[in-house]
Amino acid sequence: MKSLPKSIRNVKGFTLIELLVVIGILAILLSIVLIAINPARQFGQANNTRRQSDVTAILNAIGAYSADHAGDLPTGIPIGSGSAVMIGNGTGQADLCSQLVTNYMPALPTDPQFGQGTTGVGSAVTDCSSAYNTDYTVYQDASHRVTVSAPDAQNGALIYNTR
Repeated sequence: MKSLPKSIRNVKGFTLIELLVVIGILAILLSIVLIAINPARQFGQANNTRRQSDVTAILNAIGAYSADHAGDLPTGIPIGSGSAVMIGNGTGQADLCSQLVTNYMPALPTDPQFGQGTTGVGSAVTDCSSAYNTDYTVYQDASHRVTVSAPDAQNGALIYNTR
């Protein structure tokens, strides 16, 4: 039996133990990075940013409507904080779409996770005759200050705007 040439016998490589240790260290580092980044929390924050923008846009449109109609608010906004209702065209909801869309905003925004717009969940309402539910609530207090809120905010956030 012939022995291997000297050049092949001196080739150094990684042992199985060394490879497993490196893979273990990489797995630990990856798990630490994933915990630090926390993608679910990041998506929740992105959705909450959109909700805050939507709430402000709806409230601005209501304010513009009120300015054009001698201080009158759109019909369907209940009085009293205990009577906040969803903005939508279902039973017991405040149907604001036809009063606001096109004149005061191009489309009525909906909650990114739960709102049902013209073309599906999270899409804006452009056709007021179709069924919709924004999943945002609205009410006015006794002094006619309007509050629009996002009850399904994520990460424990409270999203509302009053004017």
